[in-house]
Amino acid sequence: FLLQMAISNIRYGEGVTKEIGMDLQNLGARRVCLMTDKNLSQLPPVKAVLDSLAKHGINFQMYNNVRVEPTDQSFLDAIEFAKKGEFDAYVAVGGGSVMDTCKAANLYASSPASDFLDYVNAPIGKGQPVTVPLKPLIAVPTTAGTGSETTGVAIFDFKELKVKTGIASRAIKPTLGIIDPLHTLSMPERVVANSGFDVLCHALESYTALPYDQRSPCPASPLARPAYQGSNPISDVWALQALRIVAKYLKRAIRNPEDREARASMHLASAFAGIGFGNAGVHLCHGMSYPISGLVKTYKAKDYNVDHSLVPHGLSVVLTSPAVFAFTAQIRPERHLEAAEILGADIRTARIKEAGLVLADTLRKFLFDLNVDDGLAAIGYSPADIPALVRGTLPQERVTKLSPRPQTEEDLAALFEASMRLY
Repeated sequence: FLLQMAISNIRYGEGVTKEIGMDLQNLGARRVCLMTDKNLSQLPPVKAVLDSLAKHGINFQMYNNVRVEPTDQSFLDAIEFAKKGEFDAYVAVGGGSVMDTCKAANLYASSPASDFLDYVNAPIGKGQPVTVPLKPLIAVPTTAGTGSETTGVAIFDFKELKVKTGIASRAIKPTLGIIDPLHTLSMPERVVANSGFDVLCHALESYTALPYDQRSPCPASPLARPAYQGSNPISDVWALQALRIVAKYLKRAIRNPEDREARASMHLASAFAGIGFGNAGVHLCHGMSYPISGLVKTYKAKDYNVDHSLVPHGLSVVLTSPAVFAFTAQIRPERHLEAAEILGADIRTARIKEAGLVLADTLRKFLFDLNVDDGLAAIGYSPADIPALVRGTLPQERVTKLSPRPQTEEDLAALFEASMRLY
């Protein structure tokens, strides 16, 4: 049994964004691609990056057309821009959508002969290993959520199949993540909440995932081994610490935008959970979240300035969490109880076989306290949608196989059913 730890370099501190011009100079970058989205291009984080580029005389082109919750088409637009620009370095300023789009642009511009589906995860794409050298990419996260600055994963909506999928390879992870807590101060309340729920689920799922030594067989070539290996002693440390920070600071960060300590702590928790799940992987909350986002009809999330219907990723993940952990807890129940305790449950009288119910109740209470929509019904789904939601989960084998408890289509249908209402 093997495990491998792969993360980006990380630099953390208030105002550290001003060093990005120096970093690019030190890399010898001559033509830099700066990626962000329309909203952010008017906000302080992008201004801080632009100031640093100007100060150090860095020649760059800006692409601000990243779509929040990207699609195959929005990835292709960014890839086209990257191919034309012949860049020798990339900078991504934004949340997971921007960082993931930039990873994809860097990959396909570095491998211009490849077809788009070559690197997309099987069974939707061919899932080929990445053997071409990529250009340096510096990621500047502006949300406390995805942890994408530390991982080799890029997620998008595959429109034709109405399902989310992605590209997963250690080769696409950023060279450097610049974690500047000042950037989290421009996040609206619901963005703080939903990105925080992503951190919560990254930590819970990677801590409860199938153990790495129960996955088999291990591919002979290091290149063919998946980034997501199952829970392991290294990722456990990061996942648990992220969970502790979420328990202590998420509610504070949401309720008081001026609480710098809480927002800075959540920014770090996002990276910690990224290091955990970037190596252990996630499982059912994420696998089921992809069709929840992909099949959205009319729901538009509060505080997101977008022109399309949208279920933010963190919301689509957390809505199934009570049902999922009630289901998985019969395997390694002690870990589920430990997680519930970190999140505030009194487990002194809890019996081990109740672990799933204890964690599910703890999560429900947590979400209720934060005014989260009451289940899938509240974001526009009904029991009639369950077959389509199940069909959209089936191709997500990269993550569903990491569930500690195997699941049938009937199990998935029951989990969606149980997630229609939370309270």
